[in-house]
Amino acid sequence: MQIVIGVLVLLAVIAVMTLFTFKAPNGKKAISALSGAACATFLPQAFLSYAVGDVFHIQFIKQIGDIMGSLGGLAAGTLVPLAFGISPVFAVLVGVSLLKVKLLPAFLAAYVVSFVLKQIEKRVPEGLDLIAVVLIGPALVNGVAALISPAVLQILHIIGNAITSAEQANPMLMAAVLGAIIPLVGMTPLSSMVLTSLIGLTGVPMAIGALGCTGNSFLNFSLFRRLKFGGRSTTVAVTIEPLTQIDIISANPVPIFATNAVAGAINGMIIAAFGLVINVTGMATPWAGLIVAFGFNPALKVATAVILILVNSTIWAYVGGFVFKNFKIHTVQEIRGTTTEVEPVAAQANA
Repeated sequence: MQIVIGVLVLLAVIAVMTLFTFKAPNGKKAISALSGAACATFLPQAFLSYAVGDVFHIQFIKQIGDIMGSLGGLAAGTLVPLAFGISPVFAVLVGVSLLKVKLLPAFLAAYVVSFVLKQIEKRVPEGLDLIAVVLIGPALVNGVAALISPAVLQILHIIGNAITSAEQANPMLMAAVLGAIIPLVGMTPLSSMVLTSLIGLTGVPMAIGALGCTGNSFLNFSLFRRLKFGGRSTTVAVTIEPLTQIDIISANPVPIFATNAVAGAINGMIIAAFGLVINVTGMATPWAGLIVAFGFNPALKVATAVILILVNSTIWAYVGGFVFKNFKIHTVQEIRGTTTEVEPVAAQANA
């Protein structure tokens, strides 16, 4: 029953984020900012700290990765106000104050407070507005973050408990549940890296999370091409890191999540059958996780499993493309309001 509750909570979160993207004021811009914050912190941590620092025993690189991974609150607190068109100085001021706040609470708090900052910029005379932001912004944004953090963490714990319950059941059930859930979390603002770090997954479950994300990147490469969500840059970006295309994914949850869930469950069972392990947590990311897998398992075993995952994922991508070929698709041009492709991270740099 706990597994079912965890899955239902995850689906509810996905639905809420989809509504937020399209219905909340500046929802699309805010989601793109969140995507940029995750890519600027968690992704470098996975590559630098684990894939390079731990595997090749380079302590200097590992320290850099760990520092970057700890700055999710700062990144979200800065990029969200920038997405609103707020002064860069004010945005950095708010972001720095969220240095020790987790990514998701920082994102939500920065979103709420950005409306206040816009009003300060509009109504307070130039020069005095800086003083007003200094006096109001940090205290307000941290107060909001403190209020919402328990609820956010509770959501993560519910999903994490579902994974733990599956692990204690028979291995293939665990593998199917993890293979379906973790890659889906990796395509939401919850972040599979955050989830697996929070619940401390290691061993076979962590291998399922990491290589499951790799398999779903293979799948999305073909699925995005088949359903024509965007052009070549969109397809390549979602293959490298799904969070870069979080606005496209949240706008098309049915075809993307349904196809990925089925393929992911089978991929999870493939990984469990090979007995692959990853003995560091937080590696649920497509390519860093794959690299680390070679450090904990025989290379031939990993390569064989990855080939089977690639074949399975590609097959399901074509199945999904056929099943959803007449489904209403929201494209890059429609979502981002442009006739040319602008990736979310790049859009934030220009905000």
